[in-house]
Amino acid sequence: MIKLKSTESKDGYRLLLHFSDNTCGTYDFTPFIEAATEMTTPLSDPPFFSRYFIELGALAWPNGFDLSAESLHRRLQESGGLRNNAEAA
Repeated sequence: MIKLKSTESKDGYRLLLHFSDNTCGTYDFTPFIEAATEMTTPLSDPPFFSRYFIELGALAWPNGFDLSAESLHRRLQESGGLRNNAEAA
């Protein structure tokens, strides 16, 4: 089971995600924000977006919106954005 170990803010709505399998990738959350659902609309406010945290290995926000590490890992892998942490150094 892959878990999220740490995150780093990048420009805009992008976060560098570090996973428990020693991989990482930068994920752009703009599509979630553009979806403008009840759960994702608050993320469009930059101060609120920056309040992300890791809960039980998943990425979460104070309003209850969360994304599993497996889902984020798969999306990054499918887009070619996943790499080994050693490559990121």
